[in-house]
Parts: sequence; structure tokens; C-alpha cells
Amino acid sequence: MTALQIVRLPALSDNYVWLVHDPVSAETIVVDPAQAAPVLDALATRGWALTAIWNTHWHPDHTGGNAELKADTGCTVIAPAAEAAKIPTADRLVGEGDVVAIGGHRAVVLEVPAHTAGHIAYHFADDAIVFVGDTLFAMGCGRLFEGTAEQMFANMQRLAALPDATLVYCAHEYTLSNGRYALVAEPENAAIRHRMADVERLRAEGEATVPTTIAAERATNPFLRAADARMLAERRAAKDSFAG
Repeated sequence: MTALQIVRLPALSDNYVWLVHDPVSAETIVVDPAQAAPVLDALATRGWALTAIWNTHWHPDHTGGNAELKADTGCTVIAPAAEAAKIPTADRLVGEGDVVAIGGHRAVVLEVPAHTAGHIAYHFADDAIVFVGDTLFAMGCGRLFEGTAEQMFANMQRLAALPDATLVYCAHEYTLSNGRYALVAEPENAAIRHRMADVERLRAEGEATVPTTIAAERATNPFLRAADARMLAERRAAKDSFAG
């Protein structure tokens, strides 16, 4: 199967919008469009036509471009069923185990609540790709705005069980600050120190640090590596007030 083409589009202050194109079917989707303008510009530059929007959760920095993109392109909006009331642009509502597709590439919906009550992820098993929104970050996890540490711990365990090579597409450039906390959470972890050297170099050069991989997160992410929900809760509370 021909590989999907994935384009990173910076938006707002630190968001990443993911534009995904299947060259066989010529279908194009966008994951969590914070704004419409970067997406429309990228579509015009590449000559692609937008087929659908896939939202992972309702927050405005993930759905802010929905209405304009839908009006301009006629695309379909796919969104978490549990957040239907907060995503009025949604056309199709999905939940655990539902399948969505771009061309011949199929993604299974994973329910991963905690950052928001109805947060979902999209897992392309055959492509070894997962779009995780604000649930998993490079060396971090989302804040517990609408859920519990127990839920987030279950999410981390579920994502950690994916194959090592799975590419993780998250929605923010938080790696530098996450890594600084990871060094405090696990000061003896040499893998974190080695990774941070690369992260600091990339950010100094203005380069992105994502996508990441499940293998990298399993080695360096203090939330994915938490032994239980209590440890995750302690680490999340510490990170929330971390000033490093």
C-alpha cells in the first residue's frame, strides 16, 4: 500500500495541525485544525482537495478551523460522539472501535478520556501511525481537565502496548518543557538525558520534535512509565506547577 503523506502545519503559538493525503485515492484529511488559513494555504500549494476533518476533542485550538474549512471545501467533520454537543460542526460521530478511512487506509477509533471527557485517538495499525491529540505528548501527557488520573493511566498503558515503531502524532510542541520535567522526575534515566540533547538542538534550530515513537516514549516519558495511577497523578500535579 502506498504510504500516506503527512504534512505538519504550525498554528497558533505551539499547535500542530496534521494534513494527511492518500496519493492513490487523492483523498485528504486534516486532524485537529486549530485554524483554517494554514490548512487552506497548504491545500492550495499542493493542489489537494480536503475530504474530511478528524477531531480528537472539542477544545477550540483543535476545532477552531472546522466551520471555515467545512464552508470552503464541503468536507465532512468526524468527531467524538461523547463531545457532540461541543462540536456543532460534526457530521459523523464516532466512538470506541469505530473505523474511519482515508482511501484504503483504515484507522480504528480509541477512546482515551481524561484531558477531555470524550477524547479519542485514531490508530492506523497497518501504517503504524496514531493521532493522539492532547492525550500523549513527547515526554508528556495532557492535563486532567475533565477526567481522572486512573483514566489517563489506562490511556498510557494502552498506548504503551502499541508496537515500538508506531509514529505518534500529537498536537503541540511541548517537548522541551516536558523533557525538563522528565529530567527531574527520573534523574537517573540516561535515555532522557540523551534525548534532551537532541531536543535542545532541534529547538535551537527552529525544528519540530514530533512525531515521536512509542519506543521513544516508553524509554523517556515519565507519564507512560508511571507504575500506577497514583504515581501518574503525583507526576501530573508536579508538572502542572513545574517552573523549569
